[in-house]
Amino acid sequence: MDFTPTEDQAAARDLAARIFGDLSTPERLTAAGTGSDPELWKALCAAGLVGAVEELGLLSLVLLLEEQGRTTAQVPFASTCVYGLLAVAAHGSPEQRERLLPGIGDGSVVVCGALPAQGGVRARGVRGEVERGQDERGQDERAAAQGELTGTVPVVPWLRDATHVLVADDRRELWLTPVTEATRVESVELTAPWSAGRLTLDGTPAERLGAAGVHPRAQVQHLPTHPPTPSPYTDVLATARTAFAGLQAGVCAGSLARAVAHVNTREQFGRPLATRQAVQLRAADAHMDVEAIRVTAYEAAWRRDAGLPYATHALTAAWWASEAGLRVVHTGQHLHGGAGADLDHPVHRHFLWGRQLDAYLGCGGEVLQELGELIVSESEEAEVGEE
Repeated sequence: MDFTPTEDQAAARDLAARIFGDLSTPERLTAAGTGSDPELWKALCAAGLVGAVEELGLLSLVLLLEEQGRTTAQVPFASTCVYGLLAVAAHGSPEQRERLLPGIGDGSVVVCGALPAQGGVRARGVRGEVERGQDERGQDERAAAQGELTGTVPVVPWLRDATHVLVADDRRELWLTPVTEATRVESVELTAPWSAGRLTLDGTPAERLGAAGVHPRAQVQHLPTHPPTPSPYTDVLATARTAFAGLQAGVCAGSLARAVAHVNTREQFGRPLATRQAVQLRAADAHMDVEAIRVTAYEAAWRRDAGLPYATHALTAAWWASEAGLRVVHTGQHLHGGAGADLDHPVHRHFLWGRQLDAYLGCGGEVLQELGELIVSESEEAEVGEE
């Protein structure tokens, strides 16, 4: 394993750090309220950072999301890259990639995800016939299957910003549907200001992610000894867990950095708080938690980019992000003392984001149970294969 960023990845990360640092200030965050910052979103897209993720891979996205998390920047960056850019690039049909990827890259198409599947959405009236034609290169091209979606998803982060939603139905098929008059969106306020909404579908037109008549698969190559390529749903969900774990690493790093700066300047009985052993130990534990979140997210992202199985690694990253993430943002708030109780203090935003990411990733106990079940399942499949 080598998590050292390439020259291009490092340049993208540094550029993102400058943009987030310049534009995601406490004053702008206060002005944005619970919504997103459209000017910041335009700046990120104009700099080519969204489009660059397709070429640079999931590890680059984790690096960029770390920088977003440090400033708790209110833009649908993770959502659009995971459920839009990477999902369409890996599993979309040639026609879908040609039609959607340019808009996602320039920011005119914003995608959110109604994942994981909760069994509340059904697909019907699917037109599964394969329509053949020829693209500009003279190659066969298959049209996407069309269908209608019916059901409700109680909470979809960044839905109020989105032009499209990636929806998982009750059979774990992935569908893309535009946010139109046929899509009912009701505002929902979360712990963190993620422009969330309640999604209600009633015979809403949608297209399956991938070509008609062909079940889409991840566009990665595996060695013959590796397990079969995961389904699109499994791959997108693991990608999301990895990416949001990277976002949590940034949120926690930002919270800890603020706490360290505070205890180095705040004095008690004539000495900085940072000289107290209890404070040092609490900060040291938080630092180790941040590093654990970061390295597990890096490993899962690196494995996906390398075309290796990574579902268990994504769950491991999600578990660390959930369990350790809560500890770190509580520590950040605690080390601020009375200032941490101020709802308008910048560290409180990290606290809210950390708790929201814990809930979004599934909380530690749920993730750990799923990880255990997956390990047992893979072990049993390996034993059957040996027989």
